[in-house]
Amino acid sequence: MNLNNFIDHTYLKPTVENHHISQLVKEANQYSFEAICISPVMVEFAKEGLNNSKLCSVVGFPSGLSTSLSKEHECRELLEFGCHEIDMVNNVNFIKDKNWKSYSKEIQNLAEICHEKNAALKVILECCYLTNDEILKASELCLKAGADFIKTSTGFGTHGAKIEHIKLMKSIAGNEMKIKASGGIKTKSDAIRFIEAGADRIGTSSGVAIVTE
Repeated sequence: MNLNNFIDHTYLKPTVENHHISQLVKEANQYSFEAICISPVMVEFAKEGLNNSKLCSVVGFPSGLSTSLSKEHECRELLEFGCHEIDMVNNVNFIKDKNWKSYSKEIQNLAEICHEKNAALKVILECCYLTNDEILKASELCLKAGADFIKTSTGFGTHGAKIEHIKLMKSIAGNEMKIKASGGIKTKSDAIRFIEAGADRIGTSSGVAIVTE
């Protein structure tokens, strides 16, 4: 298993400095990671030195509670900057209030914006705040709305990825939508367990440690 092909090499800390992103890009180039995932403000700086890895950034991060129009604007701007993938935090309020119409419309609009630019949309469910039934419902609506991936976590919630959540998400996604496990995945054995459970991508700041273990 070539784990580098599964890894989104990530740096999303609020204390980010240019040298952190320079190192991230250097490592992505060295280990041929599938993508790097970074904060919007760092995208233009990072893309100059990036070779073959995809460029990914985040929308509505980390709470997901910005307005849908704000998310659309942020998404368009990042695509203009050259992003190949967008990790958007869904609105947990829509889920808790069972406002499924607004939930679906937000994701559908962002998916359409991404697909116009041949980019992929990953929707971060932030599973730590959801019940199992809510994870299933949110996953179902993401699939219907055209999301390319559903993702477990931002890494800034109360916990990160869990195997049981991957299995729930996979029961809906099947082979029609991909899954990204993110949050707390730090070792090779961790990564393999999540991939075997159904994850297609691993979001981690420990990419180098995982592939060199």
